[in-house]
Amino acid sequence: MSKVIADISMSLDGYVTARGADEEHGLGVGGEAIHAWVLEQPRSPVDEAVLSRSFEQTGAVVLGRRLFDVVDGPHGWDDGVGYGHDQDQSAAPPCYVVTHQEPAQVRLASRFRFVTGGVAAAIDAARKAAGAKDVVVMGGAKVIDQSLAEGLVDELRLHLSPLLLGGGTRLFDLAGRTTLVQRSVTGSPRATHITYEVVRDQAPAGASDFRLS
Repeated sequence: MSKVIADISMSLDGYVTARGADEEHGLGVGGEAIHAWVLEQPRSPVDEAVLSRSFEQTGAVVLGRRLFDVVDGPHGWDDGVGYGHDQDQSAAPPCYVVTHQEPAQVRLASRFRFVTGGVAAAIDAARKAAGAKDVVVMGGAKVIDQSLAEGLVDELRLHLSPLLLGGGTRLFDLAGRTTLVQRSVTGSPRATHITYEVVRDQAPAGASDFRLS
């Protein structure tokens, strides 16, 4: 059954970008280290498996306008790089952008659709496109926080990089109290990959209960 998955990499102190994030420095100055598990070659077998499995299971992607401006900008995605980084972009899922207004120009027009009705409307459109595959909310932090706050997320996947940034763009500033049940943990030298079920009512008996406030 299709799920809505919030999926993002972050530092151990809770930042998804370093300081100085803008259209030229999408991950902030030096923020590429957060995504070392994807960007540095060769990847470990664990990291390669996590990346490829997520790509194969994703039927549509939701992202915010600020992230769109980065990935569609001059230093962003290209013919060989996109969702899933260096996965086969001919098989990449469509991306739905949450925005107040459609941009006047889009460099990679075939990859993006624009939704002006808010996060819930974007996820609904993505669900219809995804079919039996998953919808992935890839960021930025505000869109993931809004999705969690509105009860739209079934699963949270965090890729924790072994570094402390001390500043940047924080995750979970808007999400509020959310109950999570840890479902899996997989480690590599560059990241710890954690999957949580987002609990809307009561956690199953005997499950470990992790809370983020």
